[in-house]
Amino acid sequence: MKGSYPKHFDGERFFNPGAPQARGFSDVLKWQLSGSHRQRSPEFIDDVNPSVPPQQVEDLRITLVNHSTVLVQQSGSNILTDPIWSQRASPITWAGPKRRRAPGVKFGDLPPIHTVLLSHNHYDHLDIATLERLAARGKSTYIVPQGVSPVLKSKGIGPVYELDWGESGRVEGATIHCVPAMHFSARGLTDRNRTLWCGYMIDSGNGLVYYAGDTGFGEQFQWIHERFEAPRLALLPIGAYEPRWFMSPIHMGPDEAVRAHGIIGARTSIAIHHGTFQLADEALDTPKHDLAALGQPASFVVLANGEALHLAW
Repeated sequence: MKGSYPKHFDGERFFNPGAPQARGFSDVLKWQLSGSHRQRSPEFIDDVNPSVPPQQVEDLRITLVNHSTVLVQQSGSNILTDPIWSQRASPITWAGPKRRRAPGVKFGDLPPIHTVLLSHNHYDHLDIATLERLAARGKSTYIVPQGVSPVLKSKGIGPVYELDWGESGRVEGATIHCVPAMHFSARGLTDRNRTLWCGYMIDSGNGLVYYAGDTGFGEQFQWIHERFEAPRLALLPIGAYEPRWFMSPIHMGPDEAVRAHGIIGARTSIAIHHGTFQLADEALDTPKHDLAALGQPASFVVLANGEALHLAW
């Protein structure tokens, strides 16, 4: 990784350098009280045909499980990003954003998972119930951004290693580089931005895979472009972007995801963070329809839950 990244920690809290910060509590209330603009989605869409991934591959195979949960298989290693199999993305089981599509891979059909990448501590990305199920299987290493490891260690989940922007760690079959994202963190009312958020560049020696995590559009894509060769594959979020006045500092819209695809020079990109949990005002499938309406390049792919893309070296 070439060069360092701008300061993003003030000694107490993390922040997005040179970029708008996430909206505050008063803006949350303003957004929630103006909910008449929220598009409606079906309570549940029963259109998922779960697939069974192979135990391992030698080329590159990507399976979209759901939301931002992606199974990245390459060079004999299996990496899982931000896994969630729970029915709600919430600290409680009876309220909060609920699942509206089934996972595209049944939990019991997962191959051995060598590495789990967690991008930040929000409940739709760090789901303790799922992580405990993975830990019970054993033999997984967990990579998290700065400050997040205590959440896992308190539940006996590990081994877990923290990375800051610009730091790297070696796992089975790959080197993981921690890269910037434009977002925020919180799991309660008093811990806002006490832990870091990030994306990851996965380097198996046969081309890079970029996992953007949760992010708004910002200079981080240019920073990444300047420090890495063009990725073979990018996993870019396209959902939870309405209303823009509220969401733009933390979530890209489909048009911005296409711009990011071009800036980093990804050979292929896959859309993530859409289609399973309705987290914003747009309906569940609006992101993929808006992406299609842009006339997205053929190299920007939308997969259904359970669908896989195989890329030969």
